[in-house]
Amino acid sequence: MEKVASAVLFPCKYATTGCSLTLHHTEKPEHEDICEYRPYSCPCPGASCKWQGSLEAVMSHLMHAHKSITTLQGEDIVFLATDINLPGAVDWVMMQSCFGHHFMLVLEKQEKYEGHQQFFAIVLLIGTRKQAENFAYRLELNGNRRRLTWEATPRSIHDGVSSAIMNSDCLVFDTAIAHLFADNGNLGINVTISTCCP
Repeated sequence: MEKVASAVLFPCKYATTGCSLTLHHTEKPEHEDICEYRPYSCPCPGASCKWQGSLEAVMSHLMHAHKSITTLQGEDIVFLATDINLPGAVDWVMMQSCFGHHFMLVLEKQEKYEGHQQFFAIVLLIGTRKQAENFAYRLELNGNRRRLTWEATPRSIHDGVSSAIMNSDCLVFDTAIAHLFADNGNLGINVTISTCCP
């Protein structure tokens, strides 16, 4: 049976939503974990929302289920995180709309170890990995004659925030640095989205 199974190609379980790959049974689970056609989960950090659906339905879900998320238009905006001194783990989320796409801006505060809090800022594209490769983003903290900048390719919401934070593949800074740039407990992050040559 094993020999027969290794000779047969099986369709991806997401064939009904558009995946045309056929794979050996040993390759199937790994592919299906990262398949672009698998359902999208709600990209909001905090993980209390269990929604899943198509890419086309993500923005509608966010606008109806997460009404508190503000959307700003334009490729150059200021993401204002208020009350950064709140205790414990906190998430700030905002949407940016430009170049015909929507981007999710996330600032997350976590306690990494006893008494040491870190901030993680990242931009996600409400889109596929391939679409994300067409963009770049820049996050910049400015103030008091100081500047801290991070530039990268946005992640697809398929990849989510947690793997980027785990690998520090985002703008990372601690509370002391946050206070250098904050104004009365509010932190403004300049966010610039640009297009790249494919």
